[in-house]
Amino acid sequence: MLREDYHLLVERKAPRLTVSFAQSEEQVREAQRLRYQVFCEEMGAQINTLEPGIDRDIFDPYCEHLLVRDHDTLEVVGTYRVLNPAQARKIGSYYAETEFDLTRLSHLSDRMVEVGRSCVHPAYRNGATIALLWSGVLNYMRQHGYDYLIGCASIGMADGGHTAASIYRRLSLEHMSPIEWRVFPRNGLSLDALDSTMNAPLPPLIKGYMRLGCYVCGEPAWDPHFNTADLLVMLPMSLIDQRYARHFFER
Repeated sequence: MLREDYHLLVERKAPRLTVSFAQSEEQVREAQRLRYQVFCEEMGAQINTLEPGIDRDIFDPYCEHLLVRDHDTLEVVGTYRVLNPAQARKIGSYYAETEFDLTRLSHLSDRMVEVGRSCVHPAYRNGATIALLWSGVLNYMRQHGYDYLIGCASIGMADGGHTAASIYRRLSLEHMSPIEWRVFPRNGLSLDALDSTMNAPLPPLIKGYMRLGCYVCGEPAWDPHFNTADLLVMLPMSLIDQRYARHFFER
């Protein structure tokens, strides 16, 4: 290794990251650009877009958009969107209701927040970025006094669904919700036709959800636009694993 290369390696520092909610339409568009880059350009999602390079749907104007930003480059490198109960009532549903029948959760809707459209820039897919996103969401829940967090957790379908079926089987053994909180996919994955015996690793986001104490609320739905198998996960704040969560509160 050349001496100059050595000094470059020594002096390279981890990026300084900050987390905050978008305060303007342009900041929301920064999140939507990142979503397009990750979902469409990288993952090949087939979604209708009214503007080139922007992932936007009818739920976006009703959501608050959480941003992780590189303090030095000012680039948005991670995002989540948050839909609270009042805004869900305004638009008429949660996003998850486009994929699942949430009837058994309807009595919780006044205290239930939905998160979604989570993505991270490829160069920042590490624990620090994900921890900041979760810290923003969990502190939002605590500050506003909401009791339940839900969201669709996605598993890629590049192998036709065998990995997704295997991950669901694994999670169903230890992490299923009480039956009164079960949801039902509108376009279910054909589990009987898939090999569910693979030793497939959990995606990092789903692994984090399970560590926090999330439930899986039913069988996966197939999202043909994103070509993913989606699980509805639910986190009752009263059951959160405090040992794990203290890494995220008030970061």
